[in-house]
Amino acid sequence: MEQTALAGVRHVVTGAAMLCLTTLAAQAADVTFNDIADEGLASALRGGSLLQEQTLSDENQPSPSEVLAAAQADYKRLLAVLYDNGYFGGSINITLDGREAASIPPVQPPSAISRAVIRIEPGPKFTFGRARISPLPEGGQAPSEFATDETASLGAMQRSITAGVDGWRAQGHAKAALANQQVSADHPARRVHAELALDPGPLLRFGPLLVEGESDVRRARIIEIAGLPEGEVFSPEEIRLSRERLRRTGAFSVVALHEGEHVLDGDLLPIEAQIGDAPKRRIGFGAELSTLEGLTLSAYWLHRNLLGGAERLRLDAEVSGIGGGTGGTDYLLEARFERPATFNEDTDFYALALFEQLDEVSYFSRQLDLEAGIERIASPERTYTLGLGLRTAKTRDVFGEDTYTLLTLPLSAEFDYRDNPLNAKDGYFIKAEATPFLALSGSDDGIRTFVDARGYKTFGTARPVTLALRGQFGSVYGPALEDAPADYLFYSGGGGTVRGQEYQSLGVAVGSDTAGGRSFVGLSAEVRVDVTETIGVVGFADAGYVGEEEFYDGSGTWHSGAGFGLRYNTAIGPIRLDVAVPTSGPEVEDEFQVYIGIGQSF
Repeated sequence: MEQTALAGVRHVVTGAAMLCLTTLAAQAADVTFNDIADEGLASALRGGSLLQEQTLSDENQPSPSEVLAAAQADYKRLLAVLYDNGYFGGSINITLDGREAASIPPVQPPSAISRAVIRIEPGPKFTFGRARISPLPEGGQAPSEFATDETASLGAMQRSITAGVDGWRAQGHAKAALANQQVSADHPARRVHAELALDPGPLLRFGPLLVEGESDVRRARIIEIAGLPEGEVFSPEEIRLSRERLRRTGAFSVVALHEGEHVLDGDLLPIEAQIGDAPKRRIGFGAELSTLEGLTLSAYWLHRNLLGGAERLRLDAEVSGIGGGTGGTDYLLEARFERPATFNEDTDFYALALFEQLDEVSYFSRQLDLEAGIERIASPERTYTLGLGLRTAKTRDVFGEDTYTLLTLPLSAEFDYRDNPLNAKDGYFIKAEATPFLALSGSDDGIRTFVDARGYKTFGTARPVTLALRGQFGSVYGPALEDAPADYLFYSGGGGTVRGQEYQSLGVAVGSDTAGGRSFVGLSAEVRVDVTETIGVVGFADAGYVGEEEFYDGSGTWHSGAGFGLRYNTAIGPIRLDVAVPTSGPEVEDEFQVYIGIGQSF
């Protein structure tokens, strides 16, 4: 029986397979690939050839020295492709104008190269004979592809090593590594025998976090924000979480955490943090123009490290509805302060002051909100907030003028499992809000709730079709309709609820006027079809319900709209154009509405 260690490249000319490349200095080459029965292997070899990649490039054609360098690099690249697909007895021959590329001195390339030929004999396909990796952590096992009779792939061996090492690391053995490997090929039997030995290393605990690099954020705060559990058993997941906590503050442009080389006091592993500050201040401006809502102008100022502990202060100003048809001009001024890792590493403190004037079609409101609270980041997908606020407002609607002051307890929970928030293809998003309020004057006690739920599912790959569904549900419980805060009530119509219907056109009829309702339901469905990588078309239908009752009982009024849209995908999200018409409701007109924006409608 012939048994050898895995060999290098043999420069042998054979005829089982041929990859022909004609490379001219001034024009692209014709590429042919023949006589390899394994189509998957042929495709992998084609994709692994640097020489072919050069000749297919639409950019400037390579020089003779570049062609020679690519050809000489291809021996190793193509051999790796053969090994990764289970071919350990193959041969590779590359000639440039009839000369073996490996024999041409790189310092003396030909003055011109007109023809390159690659000939590959894959040889027989090998499978694993002995395929063992040990020791594995409790509950761990090698990938199914690393087993007797499976294709003998170097990739399978590497993935088995990675899985074993990662398994040990997940159980606290931070220095786990490959200790030894014995790999041999039995050519007559077409078998590869692989014996892989792992060294788990000692069980380690987290040592101190050592902050390197200059930062204006205090080192004590960096350690506090990272929240690395010093003294607890090592875990790669904890390092990932610490890195994410530092990044989400926005105070750092560079965050890298590395395990120390040396263990301290027997079992303590220090973690080294490389930190670089982001610019402390940022100013932004924005402008939007809508044929329906008019002109909106906005600006903000942001400080990312206000007090030296990665605190954020953001000031916002916005004027909207300039020249629009949705009432008068609206104003907003807001100041928001955030302090990360205040109560623990995943709980932030916030405080805000907001002044807003809303001059809507059916009501007018001028209010001031003061609020403070905490935000709990349970995971990248789950966030919870709890606040305590004071809200005072002066409103005017169909019931007359009112001034009220409320003590509020805003609560929210957000679950975001979308694959892409800007252009979701799969997953779901749910945000639930509840604001109990205690009336100090001008209203009655009660609670306002609102839920926004969205789901996405994509079918097909060549021309994928995405089905997107959305449901919105709102309620104001406690005060009667005429006593409820006017800006807490619900309306329907417009881009955020029912496209095709005029903005806030549906409410509760009070004589010949309209007031907001205490209950709301909004339903939307979209079918999104990708025509090309950048162009998509959408068909949609929306429906909205507003009722006088506190919870939906069907006694209110529905209206609906439908239409079509175009999407143009960009790096910042799809540019959206929707055209919709009303399809049912109290006031159904033939006029259509146009909506333009960035990002999907939901």
